[in-house]
Amino acid sequence: MGRLFGTDGVRGKANELITPALAMNLAEAAAVVLGLENVPAGRRPLAVVARDPRISGDFIASAIEAGFASVGVDVFDAGILPTPAAAYLVADMEADFGVVISASHNPAPDNGIKFLARGGQKLSDAQEDAIEAQMALDPPRPFGGGVGRIRRFADAEDRYVVHLLKTMPHRLDGLKVVLDCAHGAASGCSPEAFSTAGAEVVVIGASPDGVNINDGYGSTHLENLQRTVVAEGADLGIAHDGDADRCLAVDHEGAIVDGDQIMAIMALALKEAGQLKDDTLVATVMSNLGLKIAMEHAGVHVSETGVGDRYVLEQMRAGHFTLGGEQSGHVIFSDYATTGDGVLTGLQIASRVAATGKTLKELASVMQVLPQVLINVKGVDKHEAHSNPVVSAAVRGAETELGDSGRILLRPSGTEPVVRVMVEATDHSRADLIANRLAGVVLAELAL
Repeated sequence: MGRLFGTDGVRGKANELITPALAMNLAEAAAVVLGLENVPAGRRPLAVVARDPRISGDFIASAIEAGFASVGVDVFDAGILPTPAAAYLVADMEADFGVVISASHNPAPDNGIKFLARGGQKLSDAQEDAIEAQMALDPPRPFGGGVGRIRRFADAEDRYVVHLLKTMPHRLDGLKVVLDCAHGAASGCSPEAFSTAGAEVVVIGASPDGVNINDGYGSTHLENLQRTVVAEGADLGIAHDGDADRCLAVDHEGAIVDGDQIMAIMALALKEAGQLKDDTLVATVMSNLGLKIAMEHAGVHVSETGVGDRYVLEQMRAGHFTLGGEQSGHVIFSDYATTGDGVLTGLQIASRVAATGKTLKELASVMQVLPQVLINVKGVDKHEAHSNPVVSAAVRGAETELGDSGRILLRPSGTEPVVRVMVEATDHSRADLIANRLAGVVLAELAL
């Protein structure tokens, strides 16, 4: 069996990979690595458990809480909450660790288990490896008063909403906002936060039934949000994914505002307020070239990382930077959160609209989104992507052809036998032509 932990915890089909037995075993091992080994004698470790509304979350949460309690961990069950809310509560409660049961934007049959270290931080590779190693060992088995207690965390959502409201530089009075909650974890707290902040709120995708999460709604399905914003005459729309660590937006005309544009807007807002550390924005290599051009023009340095919010977080922590994220809508405000927070991001964007009196369309126009074509070339030897001389020569030739007016990124997938070919250019037809040409070379040279 390969490594159990992937890029964002342990994820797979519930009752196939994510079984009650696996969940309990993971919980017992994580309790040893993250809690029992680091807690002073005489005190039981404390864990916060939260989940999204998937039906399988019920039995997985029960198994995890049973595993924690059986080895001597006290548990606060926070119920259905966004991933960033759980991260905030781990820090706010000074808990020793936490866990979120969610498969994010995946369909309902999937689920996942994500652990959070002290302070609400994502785990390092070393911590994940230690948990996997511990799973093969017998856990401690206390008796009597030594076992953990499981309590309902009754005010978990209220604490999180109060925290969100404290981050806002400007109220939302006078704004009409459509929220798409993906029938997910933000279905309760996002409408509450926006309403309390003063917005007139129209809510869609906020009736979770355990099986409809991400089904036709949310940040991966923006069509309903676009239609509703226009039909309601709203100022903007905000879309979350299933666990609400992402945010994409829609302007008053129904046009999509992606994570790159959101970062551009917020980078300039923070720079104006003197809150953008070292005038630096952290983004991945997949961010649109238009973001980098706009930021350079505004005097903001873009520090690039590999693809994945964990790499963005690592770079932000290393440089103590205040803003970073991904095109997909994972936006991190490190002054307020330890992970991407879709509700927080939505509130910040809406607050900027309210404070400036400008439309979201006007604010987003600070950057020109260059046409970007992404082709996934399947059935190839991805390990040869950067060493094959014919492929390398084709990439160099295309880069020369584009000059400063475009960009090429060729990278192997981390999980599939796929090579991703991404081309940006000043017009879509040119990007499409070059991307397909390069994809043809990759397939011809690296086919399995």
